[in-house]
Amino acid sequence: MKRRRGAAARGAARPLLLLPVQAALLIGLGGLVTGPAAHHWPLAVEDRVPRALAEYRDAPVLITVSEWLSALGSTQVVVGLTLAALLALLRLPRVALRREALFLGAAVAAQSAVFVLVTAFVERPRPDLPRLDAAPPTSSFPSGHVGASLALYGGLAVIAALRLRGPWRPAVMAALLLVPPAVGLARVYRGMHYPSDIAGGLLNGAATLLITASVFLHGRHRSTPRPPHGPHLPAQAATADARGGRTELVVPTVLVVRHPYGCPDDLAERLRAVLEGHGHPHREQRWIRTTAERPAGALTEELAARRPALVVACGGDGTLRACAELLAGSGIPLAVVPCGTGNLLARNLGLPLDPAAALDASLAGDSHLIDVGRVRGDGLAPTRFTVMAGAGFDAAMVKDASPRLKSRLGWAAYVLSALRHLRDPSVRLTIRVDGARARRRRARMVVIGNVGTLQGGLPLLPGARPDSGHLDVVLFDPRGPAGWLAAATHLLSRLLRRHPPLPAAAARTEAGGALEYFTATRVDVRCARPQPRELDGDPVSDGTRLTAWIEPGALRVQLPRTTAVREGEEERHGNSPTRTAAPRRAR
Repeated sequence: MKRRRGAAARGAARPLLLLPVQAALLIGLGGLVTGPAAHHWPLAVEDRVPRALAEYRDAPVLITVSEWLSALGSTQVVVGLTLAALLALLRLPRVALRREALFLGAAVAAQSAVFVLVTAFVERPRPDLPRLDAAPPTSSFPSGHVGASLALYGGLAVIAALRLRGPWRPAVMAALLLVPPAVGLARVYRGMHYPSDIAGGLLNGAATLLITASVFLHGRHRSTPRPPHGPHLPAQAATADARGGRTELVVPTVLVVRHPYGCPDDLAERLRAVLEGHGHPHREQRWIRTTAERPAGALTEELAARRPALVVACGGDGTLRACAELLAGSGIPLAVVPCGTGNLLARNLGLPLDPAAALDASLAGDSHLIDVGRVRGDGLAPTRFTVMAGAGFDAAMVKDASPRLKSRLGWAAYVLSALRHLRDPSVRLTIRVDGARARRRRARMVVIGNVGTLQGGLPLLPGARPDSGHLDVVLFDPRGPAGWLAAATHLLSRLLRRHPPLPAAAARTEAGGALEYFTATRVDVRCARPQPRELDGDPVSDGTRLTAWIEPGALRVQLPRTTAVREGEEERHGNSPTRTAAPRRAR
């Protein structure tokens, strides 16, 4: 066992043998720069660059900025920042960054070792002009400041690419990667290097990063060891060697968020088998149970500890909303497994309603980008939703539906709850669409939808699509029995496809004024008195205000290839009956 472990360690460290090769290549390049190639273009004229930049030294701002940039690559600053970064990486709570810390420390140290070795064989004088910094007793080729800054800030950029999430990750990476060339420009401006020295420093730093990353970061998502205790140890991560009984820890690549009632144990075993059939073995699956207090379970902590290849949500629309809240903007694909009462997102995405079939079809398909809505209000913090947000009649219906009836009857329990609220009075409200003038209305309910089809295929919002880039809104206000009958007849006629779906419009009324529709990227609703409110079928606190806006393409979801492609083709030819699926494919 020890021999096998030692052989594995030697195999992993084998790329470090390339560092002497890297040094030899840089020594050879240094010999060309100071020898045969020195009198050929562009080396023969590169001394004009520092001389040209020296003409702008009468600008105090440029001198100060170049001094600060040059200091970012100095030995003292690089060593100090490296030590600070290592301490931060090793002490961050609940996040295993041991490999990243080893990678960063090794990159900075290896770059310095190669630099010292190269300058011992290459002797190149610095530019013959007044210098703004003290000249160290080393060769001008390669630039040590540039190589060290690329090893440090480039290494931090690699760690940011692996660990950070959200739309600001590219900005952090770009800021870090811009530091080394800025240091190089400052060094040329201050008369310390030629452009070829800067190129040599960049080559030294980049090669060192590639070599050390291949040693310390290659395969980190599958084999990063974690402490054998603590609340974040996956139950499926420990596997024993068949011959020696040795335990090997495997970091899961799939996080499965499971509602314990919607996804009982027997169904969970079927879903595990589906995941295994698509190349996700049991030991790489991490199953997370939800609770009433934590509808996404420990997904927040798991995402902080690792970036999974896939998140699977096994539950109803509430579970999916909680997962989407955390995954929006991350680029991590979400597989939707309908295990709830309504399953409206799954219905609108064209997924099979059998959980195992839905997962199997999704994993065999492609990832696509869909929109998510975001809403806030009095007593309601900004929260994302994937299906609908509403106030009034529909929220009261959701709020009063019996959990026992929902478990026995499914979505039919909402119908029984709705009957108790048919006589609820309408409410005065104002609605403002995309910042336009507020409209005064009365309504029994307002629904803001990212998708539009209800249970049974009833198209409440016929123009709503999950990738339209806007929200669809309906004000529902039937007046008396005749109004209810007109509204019900109108909706049923849509279900029977007597009326084709209408294109998006700023505003329109239907069913004798009982239904009024709007489309917008932002909607503000203010009610005269507090109303029941709901998000994706979950009741939230009563209130008077709802402000909702769209986040286009924020969520990546796995969809069956037949659904996403076939329905998109049908819709382009005008044959799609419900305008539901066919979101845009992720690129």
